[in-house]
Amino acid sequence: MKQLGILDSAFVNLEHPNTPQHVGGMGIYDPSTAPGGFVRFKGVIANFERRLKKHSIFRSRLVKVPGNLDRPYWVQDANFDVEFHIRHLALPQPGDWRQLCILIARLHARPLDMARPLWEAYIIEGLDNIPGVPKGGFAIYTKMHHSLVDGAGGSSIMSVIHDLEADPAAVPEGPDTVMVDVAPSSLYLGTATAINQVKNTVKMVGSAASTLRDLGKMAWGVARKQIPMPPITSPRTRFNKPVGPYRVFEAAEFPLDDFKIIKNYADVKINDVVLAVVGGAMRKYLKHHEELPDDSLAVSIPLNMRTRRGVSDENNQIGSVFVEVHTELDDPLERLKAVHKGSQDAKVYGENSPLVDVLCLAGVMAPALTRPLVNTYVNNELTQHLPLGISSVVSNVAGPPFPLYSAGEKMVRYYGFGLLTPGVGLFHLIYSACGVVTMSILGDRDSMPDPAFYRQCAEEAFADLLAAVKAAEKADAEAAEAAKKKPAPKRAAGKAKAPVRKARSSKASSSKSSEAAAPKRAAAKKTASGGKRSSAAKATAAKADGDKVSSLFGGSDAPVSNVVALSAEK
Repeated sequence: MKQLGILDSAFVNLEHPNTPQHVGGMGIYDPSTAPGGFVRFKGVIANFERRLKKHSIFRSRLVKVPGNLDRPYWVQDANFDVEFHIRHLALPQPGDWRQLCILIARLHARPLDMARPLWEAYIIEGLDNIPGVPKGGFAIYTKMHHSLVDGAGGSSIMSVIHDLEADPAAVPEGPDTVMVDVAPSSLYLGTATAINQVKNTVKMVGSAASTLRDLGKMAWGVARKQIPMPPITSPRTRFNKPVGPYRVFEAAEFPLDDFKIIKNYADVKINDVVLAVVGGAMRKYLKHHEELPDDSLAVSIPLNMRTRRGVSDENNQIGSVFVEVHTELDDPLERLKAVHKGSQDAKVYGENSPLVDVLCLAGVMAPALTRPLVNTYVNNELTQHLPLGISSVVSNVAGPPFPLYSAGEKMVRYYGFGLLTPGVGLFHLIYSACGVVTMSILGDRDSMPDPAFYRQCAEEAFADLLAAVKAAEKADAEAAEAAKKKPAPKRAAGKAKAPVRKARSSKASSSKSSEAAAPKRAAAKKTASGGKRSSAAKATAAKADGDKVSSLFGGSDAPVSNVVALSAEK
């Protein structure tokens, strides 16, 4: 038996019929890789059961304390029935992509049974008319409560139901004996609650003091402009309306190499490219519906706190920051540059702000107090009165670079699913593996009645960004080639400028010319009186006649000898 952590308990307290707190995923599989090229439903169940024996969390159910005065506990379910959690479905004819999206949206909208282990899996056949699905291929859709696993730890469920090789017989069997917990008595839970209340009060006082200190540091950093402020005044859109109980699902696919082309050219991160594509998709969608605000929309990005604070025994270790996706910019490259700058600022803010853990507030207080507050908040649609406009959550999860197998079948595609919160009716989950990037789009049906059109907007936004990068690369290459072919400057051009430089320097030498003027004036007088010049004087005069100056006296081009003579006459 294990008590839930604060953040794990927060997701249980936030559970509501309109906003169930589970996440999920759907893989599509090729049965040709399995031994014999075919797997029966019983074989899939057997594979699940064998793997689940090694992971007790998926056999655990919640036990509440009396009066909901403390966080609940996980206990091993003695009546665990794997066949209750795994269901078998098939699409009706024709079995196309739209039918699959509708089915997945309906399954993901249904809350989990909180009295049983908090996960379900569905084997879906009949995918005969979906492009890219192998012959006889099927899908496995899984959903699990967020209290069990977070986005970064979501790969744990992947490791539970998947193998690294096609032969499942090579995978070691789980333990033959499974330990279960005896349900704790009310007396035990009541006593533990009383002790925990004392411990929790001491922790809350210490945490409150620490939080106030950290808030003070953050405020000082913001005042000194060392910590950037998050976008808290972003405009509200249709995605900020109260979220209903119904969902829509769509997905787009992109080559990972194209993402890398964009990333490398702009010198940014893959996550920046993702955010720029999301910003372009939202811009196109809202512009089509004539609802595009003049200012940029903002999204929330989950943070993996394991890399910041180390690993703890809680299932959830996540925070969140806000980033503008610059939907006000039409140019895709300019949008990418602005998104990169914003994501860098968000990183600095996330490393210095205690508000990244604001979700923990829902798990700090006792469920007896938190649950009524959550119901009042959701039922009365109080999100409409909040100033903060976060239009979507964008989560980027990197999958393994190698193929995965379930019961011997190779997984050829994977799509992830997040959850919607009362004020955010759109969720993007990006998953990359084996050279393919999938963008899963989960939305509130009232906010997005046309999910296929939104998928088209995402595809066009990515195509625009890739085309802009390729055009910029081509322009850079042409400019570099032209620079190589450009001829070197001719020497004649340099010589043409020589007289100008000489003319400028002649001013500096005017004093020296005046010193030599006396002998020359004497020689000039002697010549004027009929005297004979020496051969040296004749040579000097001949040299002077050949030197030209420009614009020393009103732009005259007269020989130096004439200028000197005129000066002497004056």
